[in-house]
Amino acid sequence: MGIQGLAKLIGDVAPAAVKEQQMKSYFGRKVAIDASMSIYQFLIAVRQDGNVLQSEDGETTSHLMGMFYRTIRIIENGIKPVYVFDGKPPQLKAGELSKRSERRAEAEKQLANAQETGDTENIERFNKRLVKVTQQHNDECKRLLRLMGVPYIEAPCEAEASCAALVKAGKVYAVATEDMDALTFGTSILLRHMTASEAKKLPIQEFHLNKVLQEAGLTQEQFVDLCILLGSDYCESIRGIGPKRAIDLIRQHKSIEEIVKHIDTSKYTLPEDWMYKEARQLFLEPEVVQAESVELKWTEPDEEQLVAFMCGEKQFSEDRIRSGAKKLQKSRQGSTQGRLDDFFKVTGTLTSGKRKEPEPKGSAKKKSKSASSWKMGK
Repeated sequence: MGIQGLAKLIGDVAPAAVKEQQMKSYFGRKVAIDASMSIYQFLIAVRQDGNVLQSEDGETTSHLMGMFYRTIRIIENGIKPVYVFDGKPPQLKAGELSKRSERRAEAEKQLANAQETGDTENIERFNKRLVKVTQQHNDECKRLLRLMGVPYIEAPCEAEASCAALVKAGKVYAVATEDMDALTFGTSILLRHMTASEAKKLPIQEFHLNKVLQEAGLTQEQFVDLCILLGSDYCESIRGIGPKRAIDLIRQHKSIEEIVKHIDTSKYTLPEDWMYKEARQLFLEPEVVQAESVELKWTEPDEEQLVAFMCGEKQFSEDRIRSGAKKLQKSRQGSTQGRLDDFFKVTGTLTSGKRKEPEPKGSAKKKSKSASSWKMGK
């Protein structure tokens, strides 16, 4: 199951916590994007004849094409993205990383067998299983983002945790990622499919943590314990316990400690040296960027340097890169208008009295006939 199956579970037990939106709905929003997850998606999806895109020198360029065009699409919709890159993995993740290495080794063997037999379908499948985001991929995408005028942050540890910290600090509206553990790290809003291919026509799924907790009848601590039972990157789970059983156990016993005391050990085997307490601590108090001191700035793209990098070094089409740079410039000029719900905040309640209310400023002045009182928001 794993935390990735959390989306379905939330849809089952807390359907009101999930909304489907179009990209344009986030006009004027600042959104933190899990960079490593996005790069991995691009390496998997941006291919030609089943293989990653490469320059004439044989260097992979799928990640650059994906980052360039997907970011332009996001910005054209009036969204201000900030990418967050992974730092060092937590020590608790060592076991998961070891398992991934074993799976990669097995995939390499299966790929060799498929190549010997000419099985093109399995060659493509096992090639995708061997995809790994490298430091070079990250560094090249950071360079591209700088030239595009898009800010990025290097997290001290897990990117999703620092993304969540940016939301909590009010620096951004939401986290855009396919990893549901951003909710476990405490982001109030998570957006799935924002970086998905436009061809898939997937609506953006918007998850609201407070509604998840309210409808599921859980505290944040109990929600974290539920996610640990479902399976995470940081410790083992109890084999044989599915999502429905897991949430029933949390609702009944309130914590993993109490579950351990009451679980039928003849039916379920507890993991040996189970480090669920350490995993819980990592989710509740992760190592994150100092979000309050972060300053996010979006700047004009450097068209000539973009061309020098993407065309001169990576052999992309100059016409397409210049066209993309022009779209960035146009979108930047047209995105200065903010959202009215960010511009104003209601601070009073409706009243039938005759006290004159202060008028909102700007273009909203003529539209507002409410008896609410207003003040400027961020």
